[in-house]
Amino acid sequence: MLLMLREIHCFTRVADRLSFSAAAADLGMSQPAMSQAITRLERATGSRLFTRTAREVRLTAEGKALLPHAEQVIESMRAFDVEAARLARPTIHLAYPPLVGTLAARIVRRLAGRTPAIGVELRAAGRGAAARALSDGEVSAAILATPAPARFVTAARFHVTVDHLAVPAGHRLASRPRVTAADLGGQVLLAPGTRPWPGLPGRSRPVADDDFGAALDLVAAGAGLLPIPHLLARTVRRDDVRFVPLDADGLRITYALAWSREHATPELMALVQAVQDALWTR
Repeated sequence: MLLMLREIHCFTRVADRLSFSAAAADLGMSQPAMSQAITRLERATGSRLFTRTAREVRLTAEGKALLPHAEQVIESMRAFDVEAARLARPTIHLAYPPLVGTLAARIVRRLAGRTPAIGVELRAAGRGAAARALSDGEVSAAILATPAPARFVTAARFHVTVDHLAVPAGHRLASRPRVTAADLGGQVLLAPGTRPWPGLPGRSRPVADDDFGAALDLVAAGAGLLPIPHLLARTVRRDDVRFVPLDADGLRITYALAWSREHATPELMALVQAVQDALWTR
């Protein structure tokens, strides 16, 4: 019984079609070969699975009882094949900040569509966590806000424009149609990733890692104001935070794909190319 997967497949096909000839055609077999497969399975199980007349094929009571188990075996084998194919496929583990999640998804689709396909496992992580995972070999590459640690190789740089300001819902700036840099004097500006905002007045308060979600919680709590990209202002909906357009020419966050030089592989180079292509075709 342990070696009769082919016969079990034949059984489920005949049960589905209620025709030996149709089942044989589906599986690219001759009708005698199909009959022999069913006979071998009946001998192995000690049960008759079908009754046949010149006009019809019917499942016996024993056949009906065994059919769900046979179908489960076939489904398990399909799942086995799918997982085996996935494991055999080259896979890259990529850490990325949630802010650029749409780019990360585009990269996955590009690499899945190439020949041969390359799988990408995504891990959302802030800058510090991503850099540690890259150093420890837990991920193949990471999208990091620059400057990246000097121990990594970087490529495919791109910029995210910062053109909105997150303020608490009751803040005096919340009702403004637009805010300028001059309006920020005396304000506390949250700085995810501990990097101060260049060219903006006010006192900088570092926020561990570049976790904009956690920083927005601090905004709602009244801990400070947060310059953010339009992408985040467009996708986040909160009643306790307002997003006001910000005039701050040249304010942006620069990201790059980073990896360890000693871990470079052909698949990693394909990832670099996929990132570059995704950036050019936005």
